[in-house]
Amino acid sequence: MNKTGLVLEGGGMKGIYTAGVLDFFLDKKLSFDNIYGVSAGACTMASFISGQRGRGYEVMTDYLNDKHYMGLYSFLTTGDIFGADLNYNLVPNYLNPYDYEAFNNYKGNAYAVVTDIESGEAVYKKLENMEKDIDYIRASSTLPLVSRNVKIDGHVYLDGGIADSIPIRKSIEDGNTKNIVVLTKPVGYYRKPEKTGAAIKLRYLKYPKVYELMKNRHITYNETLEFVEKEAEAGRLFLIRPQHNLEISRLEKDVDKLRELYDEGYHEAEALYEPLAKYLAD
Repeated sequence: MNKTGLVLEGGGMKGIYTAGVLDFFLDKKLSFDNIYGVSAGACTMASFISGQRGRGYEVMTDYLNDKHYMGLYSFLTTGDIFGADLNYNLVPNYLNPYDYEAFNNYKGNAYAVVTDIESGEAVYKKLENMEKDIDYIRASSTLPLVSRNVKIDGHVYLDGGIADSIPIRKSIEDGNTKNIVVLTKPVGYYRKPEKTGAAIKLRYLKYPKVYELMKNRHITYNETLEFVEKEAEAGRLFLIRPQHNLEISRLEKDVDKLRELYDEGYHEAEALYEPLAKYLAD
């Protein structure tokens, strides 16, 4: 029997593309046995699991003018470029309430990918109680240099994309025979070497694994991307990604650009629905 895996790349505000893809999946009532979310992919994954169509888009656009949501003010006052209290407390509990009951009723498994900065290993945390495990969503989205480390149960974590940006091999290892990969980088993208190596080395003196991972991140990312493309070409996985570059930054605040990228995600998934359905059924 086939098991389905859904792999969601991060990318800061580029993750709104994934929100569009997932809203189309909700419209088609698609579900998956195992979902792996990295950074922004983990955030959009949360609203998908709870079945809250449109919420992924809303939480990325409704608070763009709030200085506590994202930007320099948040960084200078809290140490986090994305305000932790607003994003992981006020929004899910008060401003755009998260459906915790629906999360509990989801039949599949969801994993937030985080990087253990002491060991340098990727950790795939199975989410079982979102009210508590939302800390792993936050950790997965904690960008290096511009965010505080997140300490949970004695372990120190940062952005999951540092150790495993596209966890397709983990999905295969877990026995998923049908894998869908949603990327936020456009066709033709390849990661370039990190330019902030000196700052990273200095900032994470206590955690040298961070520097090692970031130094080699372009190599590991590009190797994984090549693997994904080859597997997709061979029909062994299904790939969804932007077809062109909309020039959206990781901290984008232009709501029109964000809406355009969300719409592209939705319509790209819509255009690929028939071959996707065939891939899942074969």
